[in-house]
Amino acid sequence: MSSWDVVVIGGGHAGLEAAWAAAKLSRVALMIGNPATIGRMPCNPAVGGPGKSQLVFEVQALGGLMGRLADATAIHTRVLNASKGPAVQSLRVQNERDAYAEHAQDVILGHPGLEILRGEAADLEPDGQGGWIVVTTDGRRFATRSVVIAAGTFMRGLAWYGRQSRPEGRQGEPPSRFLSSPLSRAGHVLKRYKTGTPPRVRADSVRFQDLLEIPADPLPRGFTGTPGPRATESPTWQTHTTPETHQLIHDNLHESPMYAGDIEGLGPRYCPSIEDKVVRFAHHDRHLLFVEPDGIQTSEVYLQGFSSSLPPHLQDALVRTLPGFEQAVIQRYAYAVEYDVVDSTELTLNLESRVMPGVFTAGQINGTSGYEEAAAQGLVAGVAAARRATGGSSPVFERGCGYLGVLLDDLVFKGSDEPYRMMTSRVEHRLLVRQDNADERLTRTGYDLGLVDEAELRRVEQKYERVEQARLSLASQRIQGQTGDAWLRRPEFRLGDVEALGIRLPALDAAEREALEIRVKYQGYIDRAELQLASEARAQGLSLTELDFSSLEGLSLEAREKLLRHRPPTVAQAARIPGVRHADISALLVHLKRRGVSRET
Repeated sequence: MSSWDVVVIGGGHAGLEAAWAAAKLSRVALMIGNPATIGRMPCNPAVGGPGKSQLVFEVQALGGLMGRLADATAIHTRVLNASKGPAVQSLRVQNERDAYAEHAQDVILGHPGLEILRGEAADLEPDGQGGWIVVTTDGRRFATRSVVIAAGTFMRGLAWYGRQSRPEGRQGEPPSRFLSSPLSRAGHVLKRYKTGTPPRVRADSVRFQDLLEIPADPLPRGFTGTPGPRATESPTWQTHTTPETHQLIHDNLHESPMYAGDIEGLGPRYCPSIEDKVVRFAHHDRHLLFVEPDGIQTSEVYLQGFSSSLPPHLQDALVRTLPGFEQAVIQRYAYAVEYDVVDSTELTLNLESRVMPGVFTAGQINGTSGYEEAAAQGLVAGVAAARRATGGSSPVFERGCGYLGVLLDDLVFKGSDEPYRMMTSRVEHRLLVRQDNADERLTRTGYDLGLVDEAELRRVEQKYERVEQARLSLASQRIQGQTGDAWLRRPEFRLGDVEALGIRLPALDAAEREALEIRVKYQGYIDRAELQLASEARAQGLSLTELDFSSLEGLSLEAREKLLRHRPPTVAQAARIPGVRHADISALLVHLKRRGVSRET
């Protein structure tokens, strides 16, 4: 019987990162039904966006793969929220869809210490020595110390096209028929979730001249530095729904499996179907849609924001109510998919099962949505699985470390009752954990885990040494009675304006200049956030046993209800209750301060 340190089941974004990371530390096998589907982008052909690009930058800093793949296959890059502060600025990279998968397969298949096993996992059996045996549907048995399950939307997957359904994982691929059973048998509570995807339309049937064109940023940005040479070659476009779209949906809601009660799975609140948008937001007479190419020479465009489970003949009619799509021909129809997920509160912060030690889960199986959330989980699970297999200590990513820490903390301590999506609003101290300083925060951790080499660590350290030297130089030079950093803190001033006054700075590249500007302009806010973070850390153990939550001012109605129900004994436990927000915790701390409570439990 063949054996490995780690077997990763699934080759989507979570499985890719898990296999990539684990193979740097141990002997790994990646099990997948069809290796040609490794790295496939089944939904939108893009990486990043608000709350998500921060995860990709953190995965990149830790030695992960997604940022590298996205940059290599970029055809359009754009910084979102560029006019706002750095805490919410987010990079979004449009990709050549097929090239992304091809590049992923080249990297994975060429990774030393990683073998591909073609097959479908049917069962997991304990080997009696702390490891596991993965059994395939054809009866083969593979021994391993650790298992990472990255099954995506495949576990008992059921695709819906109108009121018709068929067993399916995604885009016609067969579902994972048997893997839910060993998880359920071991004691995991499985839930049923739903997600969906928009139709793909033949590009030659779209009147692009009638759409609003969105050009790429003239100076492209990337997750690894500079993206590939085609990063400015393609625009994206916008269109919108019309009153005709909305009326057609209202007239045919009985054809929707969701509204007809056929689908039992819970869908994503923050990425609803077009039916949900029209019903839930009836006061809007239009909904914005993004038209995204699948590549430079693509035959398809992707209608971002137009997910649907209505039957194909209605999709044809609906799409043709959109400006620019009057003669549109759908090449691949939208569908909804139901699938099994584990209850993420049954996992450790390293995504290891509490009831099946040595079995890790990552990605949509944990109730999340999105490529970026999946990749982040895959890296954590892969590293933890490899270190368990080889006798190393497991990594610890606490909430304060960044978006990755918030994602893990939310999943494990709060759980989810719908597909979880990372957003900047979920991160309490987002000014401290921006996308631009992910390398400063996490490259050392990646090096300590064995994922980042010494040359990369030294490059990052030297980058911030140069930034700090430039900051000191700014502070030491005076022009017209003010120091250089005082000039830079003026809202209307950029670094080039300060240099035009006569301030001289050492040579810095674009990323270093950005880091310098942020440090100087936002230093006061950063210092305040760090003090608040330290104060909250000290307050985590404060007792709440004597507080009457029903009479406290400043709490949201939901928080008051949840606090009265759960009666958490400490601030730390209150913060982990779903529905208790950061503002509610601040209100609790204010009341404790007024009462002079300083003891810790």
